[in-house]
Amino acid sequence: MLALLVGSTARLTYLDRLPDPNRQPDLVLPPPGLDLPEPTTPRPVAAAVRTGAADPAAVSAAIATHLRGLGRHSRVLVTDLASDRVLFDAGTGPVTPASTTKLLTSVAALETLGAEHRFTTSVVRQGHRLILRGGGDPMLTKAKQKQRAGEDTQASLARLADLTAARLGPGGRFRLAYDDSLFTGPASNPNWPPGYVPDGVVPPITALWDDTGHRDGGVGYGFVADPSLDAAADFAQLLRDRGVRVVGAPVRRVAPETATPVAEVQGASLATIVSHLLEVSDNNVAEVVGHQVGLAVLQDGSFAGGAKAVLQVLQNLGVNPSGARLYDGSGLSRDNALDPALLAAVVRLAASSEHPGLRTAVTGMPVAGLTGSLQNRFDRGDPHGLGRVQAKTGTLTGVHGLAGVVTDVDGNAYAFVAIADRVAKRKELLVRTRIDQLAAALAGCRCSGTESAGTP
Repeated sequence: MLALLVGSTARLTYLDRLPDPNRQPDLVLPPPGLDLPEPTTPRPVAAAVRTGAADPAAVSAAIATHLRGLGRHSRVLVTDLASDRVLFDAGTGPVTPASTTKLLTSVAALETLGAEHRFTTSVVRQGHRLILRGGGDPMLTKAKQKQRAGEDTQASLARLADLTAARLGPGGRFRLAYDDSLFTGPASNPNWPPGYVPDGVVPPITALWDDTGHRDGGVGYGFVADPSLDAAADFAQLLRDRGVRVVGAPVRRVAPETATPVAEVQGASLATIVSHLLEVSDNNVAEVVGHQVGLAVLQDGSFAGGAKAVLQVLQNLGVNPSGARLYDGSGLSRDNALDPALLAAVVRLAASSEHPGLRTAVTGMPVAGLTGSLQNRFDRGDPHGLGRVQAKTGTLTGVHGLAGVVTDVDGNAYAFVAIADRVAKRKELLVRTRIDQLAAALAGCRCSGTESAGTP
């Protein structure tokens, strides 16, 4: 029996010294008699690649044919994202930026307030009067929102009502007021067409609303005439639902400094807000953010204050706003006028490793064929545009444009602007498609200046 155990042990020890084919396949010898051919040099599995800086001539060859038919006035600018070197520039004069203006507003807000900044909506008490105080949270909702794992939390009036009811306790009889005095000036921009608010293009801009001023809490139902009063009425009902006795109708009143704090909720981070307004081109949210920039920089929470502050912040960041005319934060005004070089400089600034706090202005832009306002576009032209173009759309009647970043197949990264602002109505869809095709052609370009052999 002992001899058998000894033999088994010896055999296991010997096998353990052999190479393990799963862990050491390169050490396993071929069986005797197997004749293997000598290894040969494999052919490259990829075509030759181009390296080096982008060649302006190659950029021009890739996109020049897409310039035809862009209307009576257009500008196309392509710069190297790393060096700011101009690679292509067509057209003259400023352009109507439309919603590409939101890039300027977003960068100025991120620089001034910080990506993690959150706006606060609060309730204070003065005797038997509760005052709902608006803090200019553009994404405040009425109902609590379902939240998926990892998502930022939006503030809601429902949550604020929970906290308020718990703090007040049972009993008591209250009247409700609301304070939306954080913003000043007109609620409708004087540089917009007069029909924008009554026709439901945009709501009155205030420091207190829920569901961005939409009627019945949903997109597509139009806007309420007085978003502040509507939010206060919603809050009164939410309090009643929680057993708080609220009598009478809400009235507008500025909260005194001596009022007693009751409860507050903080909204989504500014990074989340910026990502949203860029991805879906939310005019309402952009205008509130613009007002917030005006408050932070000039203590002027108005359309004029916001526009002036945005340009001032950009200048402080080293971007030259000379000649720019800016009247709002969303780009709805047709009086806005910018040089494409300003837009390209803002894109480059946001993409720079020197300004990581601005990066959301790039990552928040729609991706061609995949997200936001570009989700259902780029179905024509070079397929390399899909996923390689990330840009802010700009659309008004007669105006179509893109401003953002493109990475070509050689790995060159560009800041690009393409805007046509005198487009005949019958050609609007055609021009929009051609601008998409121009950006896609740039993505598909092999624009590097030198060529090297492919990697096997």
